[in-house]
Amino acid sequence: MKKIMLLLIAVTGFTATSMAQINVSINIGRQPVWGPVGYDHVDYYYLPDVECYYSVPERVYIYRNGNSWARSRALPRRYANFDVYHAHKVVINGVDRPYLMHDRYRKEYYGYRNKHDQMAIRDSREAKYYVNRYHPKHDEWKKYHKGKENRGRADRGNGNGRGNGRDRDRY
Repeated sequence: MKKIMLLLIAVTGFTATSMAQINVSINIGRQPVWGPVGYDHVDYYYLPDVECYYSVPERVYIYRNGNSWARSRALPRRYANFDVYHAHKVVINGVDRPYLMHDRYRKEYYGYRNKHDQMAIRDSREAKYYVNRYHPKHDEWKKYHKGKENRGRADRGNGNGRGNGRDRDRY
């Protein structure tokens, strides 16, 4: 009996831990639409062109203001001509307050300045990015998924008056 209880506790704990990791590790819908495609989770972006950071969870830019780091929802006026959609973004995960190691990141990613080699989420045609509310196709995604979690398998476009089923796997 003791062995069964230990096994049950181990399996339950593993499942809860796995579920927590799954829920925490995907934040596509919180990433800005100017972020690069290919990442299911991002904590920070480092922008080598302007030597600043963007915190995805907080949705703020972190940049140098004299000898300290400032936070703002928008980049300061001095970066008014900076095109965040086409600039290279470095993804930084698993580091708390990466701007405190700014010298390291500046040296490591200096070569990425003036590179325009990443596709932005806004320009992606991958359906997984439509969940982002600022993606141009978000309204289509939202319409398609509205109430979907409450529908059974039998009424998903198989001839019962809700479409012909051709767009069923579209999103």
